[in-house]
Amino acid sequence: MSSDTTAHPFDETVDVLVIGSGGGGMTAALAADAAGLKTLVIEKSSHFGGSTALSGGGIWVPGAPSQRRAGYVPSPDGVFDYLKQITEGTVSDARLRKYVEAAPEMMDFLEHDSDWFEFVWKPGYADYYPELPGGSAQGSTINVPAIDLRKLGEHEQELLAPLALAPKGIWFAPKDLRLFYQVRQNWRGKAVLLKLIWRMVRARVFGDRMAAIGQSLAARMRLALKQHDIPLWLDAPMTSLITGPDGAVLGAVVERDGRAVRIRATGGVILASGGFDHDMAWRKEHLPILEQDWSFGNPAATGDGIRAGEKAGGATELLDEAWWFPAICWPDGRLQFMLNERMMPSQFVVNGEGKRFINEAAPYMDFAHAMIKGQESGVAHIPCWLVTDIDSFHRYVVAGHLPIPKIPFAPVPTGRKVPRAWLDSGVVVEAHSWEELAGKIGVPAENLRATAERFNQLAHGGHDDDFNRGDSAYDNYYGDPTLPNPNLRPLGKPPYYAFQIILGDLGTSGGLRTDEHARVLRADDSVVDGLYAVGNVSAAVMGRSYAGAGATIGPAMTFGYVAATHIARAQNAVAQPVTQAANPQIQGTVSNPSGGNR
Repeated sequence: MSSDTTAHPFDETVDVLVIGSGGGGMTAALAADAAGLKTLVIEKSSHFGGSTALSGGGIWVPGAPSQRRAGYVPSPDGVFDYLKQITEGTVSDARLRKYVEAAPEMMDFLEHDSDWFEFVWKPGYADYYPELPGGSAQGSTINVPAIDLRKLGEHEQELLAPLALAPKGIWFAPKDLRLFYQVRQNWRGKAVLLKLIWRMVRARVFGDRMAAIGQSLAARMRLALKQHDIPLWLDAPMTSLITGPDGAVLGAVVERDGRAVRIRATGGVILASGGFDHDMAWRKEHLPILEQDWSFGNPAATGDGIRAGEKAGGATELLDEAWWFPAICWPDGRLQFMLNERMMPSQFVVNGEGKRFINEAAPYMDFAHAMIKGQESGVAHIPCWLVTDIDSFHRYVVAGHLPIPKIPFAPVPTGRKVPRAWLDSGVVVEAHSWEELAGKIGVPAENLRATAERFNQLAHGGHDDDFNRGDSAYDNYYGDPTLPNPNLRPLGKPPYYAFQIILGDLGTSGGLRTDEHARVLRADDSVVDGLYAVGNVSAAVMGRSYAGAGATIGPAMTFGYVAATHIARAQNAVAQPVTQAANPQIQGTVSNPSGGNR
């Protein structure tokens, strides 16, 4: 649709317009503001934080200041080589090198930009491929401490809340969760349980509203925006990008308070509006085997920014990809991560043939890719089944159940019995023989028995000769530290249980093609001037892989910073006063996405 900018002048003029209020968008806004650029953030929904607020809050940044303060300095060349290996040619060297170079700069900038930012590194959460050259068993996942949400004041109710709210007072510091899973193995795990009980008591007595992980990170970013008086408009979806006759993006049309507001962005528009997590028609177009919406991503992520970028001339890639995460889907639609269970010693996972098909403790992207590949081969892998025994249920945290004596009115399942509601749901199956279990989950009985016997044989020997489970430091993280191989222990006597695993995700990871400056590219690699894309609106710098915990938020924040600094350099180079750019006499066109932005 064409738009005459003379007949329809701009209502607002800024240097930088950021679309989306997740980690990438808010980092971009802070960096642009610090460079002296007038900046505005707009958000489609009535809540800020995006997928960052729903996340584990980890930020994967090798060479972060908090690492350097601890005396650990990963080799940039080594990190580049590591990323080069795991992305397997799907990402340009320039983008990979920019990430390695700019990620620590981004964190250093934030630490100096606002006292709200406090980043901590606790070594031990390994990269997901720590044995590869450049990988690290110590890991490069950076976290923020918990924060009392009352500090947000009037903005507290505007923070996007997690899809499943924890009981009042329950929150986990970065290392708490790992120790919590060891509640039956050592006193440190029991100490975390006592700590959680104390936090619940404090919350009720003193009114604490503590939040950690992604909630804390998003809250701290919002507080930094407020500190620097950077405006954030909620309930303000972008309805179109405005382009000039040469294809350059000049600004956007935003719906606010029931009217269309035309905003000129003299330096550029930064799309940080998330992926298309919940547009199932679009997702099935690129991955037909995807059965239904099993995404943990932001409910408002429907791909509006990607569509707008496409209509402005941008190319896309990796649209069949996502930040996959195997999960349980309960009958009411509630999704639950399947993470520590896959590292639990006394279990194995089988496909529709009753056979193992991967190292169960593998990184979640690899596990899900194996599910997808298997499903496409004609053998059922979606769902697959995690098989375990009653002794394991009594020893480990499984599907949120705590292996402690029954506590009436506890906020999570406890006790020695598998909850009746689980068994009634069909998501969890109980049987007293391999043959009975095979019949209930629909796999060949002889195959399931052979798989169980083979697994037990390997577990007795202490090494998984078939899939090498337990060989990687990553595998061990949520394993049982009391065992010689933290990830292997034979299954014992029945009853046996099978937990259904579906193909969940944390959001899509394909989108607009970008260069090392986060500029949107056309199919011929030319730049769409004035348009940048960061986070899940762009095709991931991780390609089809995942370097380590925080490899979604780390790149989103980094390229938000990169985009803003690139705009600042360009603005300084032309030294164009905002007053001259406010009323360009240009015939323009409008690119219209279907819907708004996140």
